[in-house]
Amino acid sequence: MKKILIFLLATLLFISCEKDCYNAPLPIIFEFVNSNNENLLANGTLTTYSVQDEDNNNIQLSKTSDNMIIVENVGAYNGTKKYKFFSNIKDLDFSIQSSEFNGGCDGYQINKLTFTGIDIDVTAEKGYYKIVLE
Repeated sequence: MKKILIFLLATLLFISCEKDCYNAPLPIIFEFVNSNNENLLANGTLTTYSVQDEDNNNIQLSKTSDNMIIVENVGAYNGTKKYKFFSNIKDLDFSIQSSEFNGGCDGYQINKLTFTGIDIDVTAEKGYYKIVLE
């Protein structure tokens, strides 16, 4: 009986320690600058902005302390989804291609971010996208 109880306790311990894990896609971060590389949020030029997905749902945005914009909770799907960035300066279209994460956990990863339209100057920097708005 003692051996059965020890076995059940050990089994319960291992089962309860197993964690469900989920890898959320990394956030998309934008820095908006002018042609002189001045940050448009910092200098007060970019005053209103929003993002909507292809179904016209508003996407949550956060402003960082270093005047960048985080596009929250995008990329958690298989396939490509279109988005539109609206601002008081210029509107931009972009799409995000995502896929399931292939690892030990469930989740999604963003594979590609593509900007579409005429006269869009975008540079992929370390961890963010620098976008020139004129």
